[in-house]
Amino acid sequence: MELQNEVNVQKEKPSLFGMFTNPVQQFERIRENPKIWVPLVIVSILYAIGTVFMAFSIDASTLIDQGLPEDQVEIVLTITKITVAITGIISPILGVLISSAIQLAIAKIASSSVTFKQLFSMNTFIMVIGAVGLILNMAIRYAIGGDVEIYVTSLAGLLNQDKAGFLGSIEVFGIWTLILTALGLHKTGKFSKGLAWTIAVIFFLIGIGFGLIGTLLQGAPKL
Repeated sequence: MELQNEVNVQKEKPSLFGMFTNPVQQFERIRENPKIWVPLVIVSILYAIGTVFMAFSIDASTLIDQGLPEDQVEIVLTITKITVAITGIISPILGVLISSAIQLAIAKIASSSVTFKQLFSMNTFIMVIGAVGLILNMAIRYAIGGDVEIYVTSLAGLLNQDKAGFLGSIEVFGIWTLILTALGLHKTGKFSKGLAWTIAVIFFLIGIGFGLIGTLLQGAPKL
């Protein structure tokens, strides 16, 4: 019976929707049958939708508050929207690539047999959570207005903070991604639970660090 179940898992393709309903099963399927291109295209499209909402949520008043002369607002606003949209599509792909490469290096040190393709597929599937979170938050921000950097699903959004800061990093979809990364490294990568959680938490903290640096740079006095 167990052998039959293992054969069925090998034949089944992992599902992006399954990441919301049964992620452990998807990670097991990814290890046996890693898929990249179709999931990557779908996730990229979802991020594109989210960044379009983000781009349209940026208004002229935001740029004026940052000290931009009013006669330059329109052209800068247009360039900013285009840049946001393009960056939003490229960044997730680069993120998956870099994360997978780092995890593979750790896997070699830990003597794990996981391949780059398996890790790349795993991280691509995990990214669907962030994509849905981006669409949800930016759609809400587009509808009600407000700072696009503050997710409604974060503590900063819940407490109506003016700046994202540290509280902006404590966010539902971010924590969800953290948990799935740990599960994926354990199930797909065959890392020990301790190592898998350590890596996932480090990645999460690095993300918080970059977010805080961005917030500090925005708050820096203009020369």
